[in-house]
Amino acid sequence: MGGYTTLEFETRDSQHILDITSDVRKVVRDSGVSDGLCLIFSMHTTAGITINENADPDVKTDMISGLSRAFPERSDYRHMEGNSHSHLRTSCVGPSQTVIVSDGDLVLGTWQGVFLCEFDGPRRRRVAVKVCEM
Repeated sequence: MGGYTTLEFETRDSQHILDITSDVRKVVRDSGVSDGLCLIFSMHTTAGITINENADPDVKTDMISGLSRAFPERSDYRHMEGNSHSHLRTSCVGPSQTVIVSDGDLVLGTWQGVFLCEFDGPRRRRVAVKVCEM
C-alpha cells in the first residue's frame, strides 16, 4: 500500500491562503497512479485544506475576510494560547480534501485549485499527500 508524501510550506502572514495545486499534482504524477484517489491532509490544528477558485486572487482575500468576520479574534476565548479564532476557522474549512485521480492527474474543475489555509502564521506547515490506486 505504501506511505505518503509530506510537503512543506512557509506561510507569510497570520492569515494566508496558498495555492498548492502544482505541488500536489507533482506528487500524483510521481506516484505512478493512473486512476484512484488523492487525499491532501494538513497536519496542523490551525491550518486547513480547501478547494476553491484559483483564477481570481480576490477570492482568497474574500475567504480570509469572511472567515475573520465569522470567527473574529476575541479576548473572551478560554484557550490560553490566544488563537481560538484560528482553531475555529480550521474546523470550519476542515483539515483535508479528497480528489479523484484519472489518467494520472487530479480531477479538478476549470477554475479549481487546492489551497493550504493558514490561520495562525506565519509558520512552517506540513501537508501529507496520499495517492491510492483504485
